[in-house]
Amino acid sequence: MKNVLKSIFISLFPAIALYFVIDSIIHLINHDISYRYLGRLLLALAIVSFFALLFIRPVARTDANLKVYTVFIAIGFLVSMIFGGIIQNDINGSLPSVGLFLGWVLYIKWYSVFEDRKSNKSIVVGKTLPELTFENPEKQEIHSSQFLGNPSIYLFYRGNWCPLCMAQIKEIANQYKELEKRNVNVVMISPQPHTHTKSLANKFDLNFHFLVDKDNTVAKQLDILGKNGLPMGFQTLGYDSDTVLPTVIITDKNGKILFADLTNNYRVRPEPETFLRVLDQHAI
Repeated sequence: MKNVLKSIFISLFPAIALYFVIDSIIHLINHDISYRYLGRLLLALAIVSFFALLFIRPVARTDANLKVYTVFIAIGFLVSMIFGGIIQNDINGSLPSVGLFLGWVLYIKWYSVFEDRKSNKSIVVGKTLPELTFENPEKQEIHSSQFLGNPSIYLFYRGNWCPLCMAQIKEIANQYKELEKRNVNVVMISPQPHTHTKSLANKFDLNFHFLVDKDNTVAKQLDILGKNGLPMGFQTLGYDSDTVLPTVIITDKNGKILFADLTNNYRVRPEPETFLRVLDQHAI
């Protein structure tokens, strides 16, 4: 139930913020200057800008608390509450700002974080990665044992719909030459439809392995399933409601796990230089 609420929240929250951006602009154009609406506009605009820029200029990671955006949101909230609510004696009119501010806190402290993933017993550095079975875009079975003999990077990403995932994949693609020098298998895995994976593979056109985890079989096997992790409404694009938690695993040529990043915040992800450092220290 918790993840269902998250799915609904992440689809509605940016839309509500956009509504208040438009509403505040219309009010300020048609009426006298109101601190209540000025503060609300600043608050809502910061929220909308964050989500819009995620898709317009995707980044692979952010800081956990989104400090810059949070500062502007806090200023907008205080302007709306202190000048609009207290000085202009309109507390009720400032309630939307309270809702937006609380929504932002929920996004950072509740939506963005996962349950404690340190308890994962399936992905442990030093242990051998179990045999995994995927499908390629043509729906042919691919086994992880096929990658033995060379070190491998397994990147589990949520889908083409996730801008941070796409930015992370682009970062790794930019390291292609360095990875090729080290004879590394780069394996990108998502539970998304085969057609979406094929489209992504064609976009990068590199010697990477873009694979599908059909029915989240491997995600369940490795205990990295993101139950109801898809934002509400994205099902219309062909995605399943269940997805995978962002995960990176690096193995040596024998399949032994050298590095594992099981982030507990979908916006906090390792730098690609980390992968090269691990490979140089252990796998080559």
